[in-house]
Amino acid sequence: MSDFRSAIWPALAAAALFGASTPLVKLLVGESPPLLLAGLLYLGSGLGLAAIRLVRDRGWKPSGLAPGEWRWLAGAIIFGGMLGPALLVFGLTRTDAGPASLMLNLEAVFTAVLAWVVFRENADRRIVLGMLLIVAGGVVLAWPAEGPVSADGIGLLAIVAACLCWAIDNNLTRRVSASDALFIAGAKGWTAGLVNTSFGLLVGASLPTLATAGTAMLVGLAGYGLSLVLFVHALRGLGTARTGAYFSTAPFVGAAVALLLLGESASALFWVAAGLMGLGVWLHLTERHEHAHTHEPLEHAHPHVHDAHHQHAHDFGWDGREPHSHLHRHEPMTHEHPHFPDLQHRHRH
Repeated sequence: MSDFRSAIWPALAAAALFGASTPLVKLLVGESPPLLLAGLLYLGSGLGLAAIRLVRDRGWKPSGLAPGEWRWLAGAIIFGGMLGPALLVFGLTRTDAGPASLMLNLEAVFTAVLAWVVFRENADRRIVLGMLLIVAGGVVLAWPAEGPVSADGIGLLAIVAACLCWAIDNNLTRRVSASDALFIAGAKGWTAGLVNTSFGLLVGASLPTLATAGTAMLVGLAGYGLSLVLFVHALRGLGTARTGAYFSTAPFVGAAVALLLLGESASALFWVAAGLMGLGVWLHLTERHEHAHTHEPLEHAHPHVHDAHHQHAHDFGWDGREPHSHLHRHEPMTHEHPHFPDLQHRHRH
């Protein structure tokens, strides 16, 4: 149970960083074409996280990914770092911001549906209702203002496809979430950054001023890089659907920051959205899931402490520090306790 509680805060912090970055990105819109701006944001994320990892490890160290995990990371990069942004930018050229923001809330829905239907992640009625309330809050918050709205079917379908790509990305990232979060997020960042920046330049965009480029990359490091690192940590303890639901509070955080930073006024819909999201988060916080379950044999590497699920000997010199990371094996075990679909509890019901 404690692992679940400790994983909530990275999920909410990831949403806060991403949501807070949105008003800052709005300030940069107009300084660069959208695709080039997206590339700079991702490039700042990738380069910044790579630098942090080099300092942390005092040099280059292997990623820690198992041979069979590279395909999951490659899929996450393709869907989330390349296809998703490209589809979104195309959709935005044919759709106003209001309808586009409304459609972006589908990411959480698609993420949860894929987690439950395809990857067989467990969710009870409380979690489903909480997720729906959080998404409903995002819908209310993004509801278009009065006035003429421009949107066509192709543009909206492109944004829906982008949401589906990011949902696939979220579920694939969960498959490698036990590995180094800095490497996972950094690899996504610099790959997507290079692709989007290169494509933006190829279609005729010009590089912005050094100040604009530097600001965009710093915003990307916080809102896309560090946010994703926290998202990966949350995936380990919460599973995909719950992490996606908490992350759906990002629109509320972005709107709240816009009130303070840009001096925008709060409408009645803002407070309705805040209430819906708050109730959804409360339903998740108060969830209790407990039943007898069996752990199948499993061998992997991830940061851990020697709790009930990690009772193993070491074949190397260990200084007693926890958490620590190394390849270890889980023997079959059946027991009952409160748990959630974290790294140790990916079982059928």
